[in-house]
Amino acid sequence: MRVSFRSADLDRLETEAGFDGGHAPGVVSAYRKRMQQIRAALDERAFYALKSLRFKRLQGKRSHQRAMRLNDQWRLILEFEETGGKGKTVVVVGIEDYH
Repeated sequence: MRVSFRSADLDRLETEAGFDGGHAPGVVSAYRKRMQQIRAALDERAFYALKSLRFKRLQGKRSHQRAMRLNDQWRLILEFEETGGKGKTVVVVGIEDYH
């Protein structure tokens, strides 16, 4: 899948080995693993098939967004945008604490 980032820090977090963006090492490791899974997926159905991700649509004002589990506490927030016949682009919005 095509990927874009809402902020430059999220892009750096994936690609720069020494950058942690203020997150714990476990969260950074899980984020990088999820980014590999996102890039390898053909479409969002692959995320629903992996139950351990707990991939779901958010509700209310955020119903256009999806959440994917990083660990017990942290979730990766995503949006999907149509790219004119070329499939969808995943926009990585942020990493949020659900507790």
